[in-house]
Amino acid sequence: IAGSFNAAVKDAAVDALKKQGCNVLVSDLYEMKFKATATKEDITGAVKNPEHFCYGNETMLAWQEGQLASDIVDEHKKLNEADLVIFQFPMYWFSVPAIMKGWMDRVLTLGFAYTLEKRYSEGIFRDKKVMLSFTTGSHETMFRSNGINGDMNVTLWPIQNGVLNYCGFQVLAPQIFWAPTHLSPEAREGLLEGWRTRLQGLLNEAPLTFPPVDIFDEGKELSFGKGFQLKPEVREKQAESHFGLTVGHHLEKPLPPHNQMKAGV
Repeated sequence: IAGSFNAAVKDAAVDALKKQGCNVLVSDLYEMKFKATATKEDITGAVKNPEHFCYGNETMLAWQEGQLASDIVDEHKKLNEADLVIFQFPMYWFSVPAIMKGWMDRVLTLGFAYTLEKRYSEGIFRDKKVMLSFTTGSHETMFRSNGINGDMNVTLWPIQNGVLNYCGFQVLAPQIFWAPTHLSPEAREGLLEGWRTRLQGLLNEAPLTFPPVDIFDEGKELSFGKGFQLKPEVREKQAESHFGLTVGHHLEKPLPPHNQMKAGV
């Protein structure tokens, strides 16, 4: 929203990336009055099975046939052209605001953004980078593993792994602006300056580490509840480690520190 700290962060990113020669497109979801709800209205033609409407299957067919709503099509074009996507937002209830979640629900269309065969390390967007840049209402100490809000690495896992990595994106470490409303104007300017500095080398940063698909079995026994498990040889090798593989694949071990916040861990 204009005048907010998030708007200032967005403006700094646009300016810094343009100075590097990047072509920058901004989707201001509030200004666009972007529709957040995933409904039948996202399909311009007739649905295939109106008696039992399945959003994922219906929008996949509509995408294939060129019958998706124009606002979704516009965002698809932007994604196709993008080498880097930055989600800029104030954290709401430990997640993204509803309008941004609606963007993910509607724009990351089945077939366009992922399929059961093309996901995670084999995902459709594996040649693109993505990152979360956001503000919090709470101080950093409150998001530590012993803080009242719990470990920020755990908070970020559903979005960074379950949405972004799932679609194949290379996920860069998040840019977190801790509790800017509690800071002085000078301190907030310091945060912006740090962001500008990071942006100078952002396109060359290494992404966060997620396990590749090929260390899991092929899921042939899914009907018996045994599919898509870590291969035995991987589990054996990991048994020597003090930590789990990731926040999500913790193997009932201590979580690897900073797994969702720093590259290379």
